Amino acid sequence: MNVSTNILALLFLALGSCQGLRRHHVDGIVEEEIEFVAQPSKFGSLWPLPQKVQISQVSFKLTGFSFNIVDAKQSSAGPSCALLQDAYRRCQPCLVFAFFVTRHGVTSGPTDLTELQVWITSADSDCDAYPSVKSDESCEWPLSGIIRIRLWSRFLYSPMLPEIFPLGLETFSQLIYEDDYGAKSINATSISDFPRFPHRGILLDTSRHFLPVKVILANLETMAMNKINVFHWHIVDEPSFPYMSKTFPQLSQQGAFHPYTHVYTPADVKMVIEFARLRGIRVVAEFDTPGHTQSWGKGQKDLLTPCYSGSKLSGSFGPVNPILNTTYTFMTQFFKEVSTVFPDGYVHLGGDEVDFNCWKSNPNITKFMDQQGFGRDYSKLESFYIQRLLDIVATTNKGYMVWQEVFDNGVKLKPDTVVHVWIGGRYNDEMSKVTAAGYPTLLSAPWYLDYISYAQDWQNYYKVEPLSFNGTDAQKKLVIGGEACLWGEYVDSTNVTPRLWPRASAVAERLWSSKDVRDVNDAYNRLSGHRCRMVERGIPAEPLFTSYCPREYRGV
Repeated sequence: MNVSTNILALLFLALGSCQGLRRHHVDGIVEEEIEFVAQPSKFGSLWPLPQKVQISQVSFKLTGFSFNIVDAKQSSAGPSCALLQDAYRRCQPCLVFAFFVTRHGVTSGPTDLTELQVWITSADSDCDAYPSVKSDESCEWPLSGIIRIRLWSRFLYSPMLPEIFPLGLETFSQLIYEDDYGAKSINATSISDFPRFPHRGILLDTSRHFLPVKVILANLETMAMNKINVFHWHIVDEPSFPYMSKTFPQLSQQGAFHPYTHVYTPADVKMVIEFARLRGIRVVAEFDTPGHTQSWGKGQKDLLTPCYSGSKLSGSFGPVNPILNTTYTFMTQFFKEVSTVFPDGYVHLGGDEVDFNCWKSNPNITKFMDQQGFGRDYSKLESFYIQRLLDIVATTNKGYMVWQEVFDNGVKLKPDTVVHVWIGGRYNDEMSKVTAAGYPTLLSAPWYLDYISYAQDWQNYYKVEPLSFNGTDAQKKLVIGGEACLWGEYVDSTNVTPRLWPRASAVAERLWSSKDVRDVNDAYNRLSGHRCRMVERGIPAEPLFTSYCPREYRGV
């Protein structure tokens, strides 16, 4: 057992010492829960687990007063790269270095580590670029190079694009441990790492409850700690329209919970996107239509379909009105703005859960359907609208993501359309169908974090295998990843972070690490340490089970 393993054992002193069954009562029914063996993992608290990692017995002390993160001479990106310099500054506090003091002051010996040299080998070192689904996130730490070159320097060979570099720094920070006196050390470690899937996302819903920008930024920081690289921003929906549009300011003025305090200004959106970029995170905005649009109609006249009760208007409104030319004029202008505000190559267009009842009640809709030869198949009317919307978005040079109903209803899609599978139950059948049709696919169905239950439900998320559906190797290569979704009906700024973490961490490892990483007991021990690390960094991540952290959360 190496030194780091001994130190990490402190994290588990309050846990049960043997595996067994624990009984609890839920509504009078006795349920059994497996207790895990509380023992340090040979991988410490690395999370998500790298593809290949070998931790040796050779350790180096880190001296806080002299340790620096610097650019290697061979690096294609140097001091002029603001993105890297910002990452260095952010990493330093995460290391929480302590001084190792003797009678004669600070010591420095032949096994001290004084530098982390960063070597970016990518020929494209554009530090102003945005991450994309094609970004290379791989990195290498060759053990032999450390010993052969310098005992006091660590070389990070990093063929990743510079915007993804913070992931390498996160791994470095997770390898550091401290002794009983607070001295920091790191063992010589060989790592070869890359993500299993390129799209690893978190969906946050800011319509059902408004999330202040500060809360969004804190969760972006935590996403980076977990190597989540996509923030799916479900920014508007039925209850409220907090996105402040420059082209249509009345949308938020009339549709937000409050036109001044509960909106995201252009400056707010820009801040979120830049904060995410510096951490290698894409921001994919979702503007869901034709359903989920009641808040849109408050500020945009004639956008929604008037509902009828018998032969008279009922005074209520349904989905977007698909038969008016003004609808498509509005959508053209609106998505032209969206394409300039959000720089990612994709926009999520929703398309789920369209209620046809209002369309069925409207005589003008009925007449239009007769003219188009749709009969009374309202899914054809939905497809008519979606098809025109997709054509509009295509003119902005954006790719698009859609919920699975768009595919299910037979809408003609571009080959690179990402189909997002979210409906539970037989979701593997849906994955088979979508990939058989040749479309890139995202999985969320088993990772809806708004469903909460007693005990350690993170295990259920962890045990999911995204490629367990029936299909060829070619089909499975079309699965680009998945997202954990936290819808906002019962979540606001008071509970979004502990509800999300560390449950979303389970999804993060499933999407990053090798398919063979499936030891739930080892995951429990590593995740317990990782959760304490998040707590130490000021993130109120909820506990997995009975335990304590060496440094507890100290509140706001």
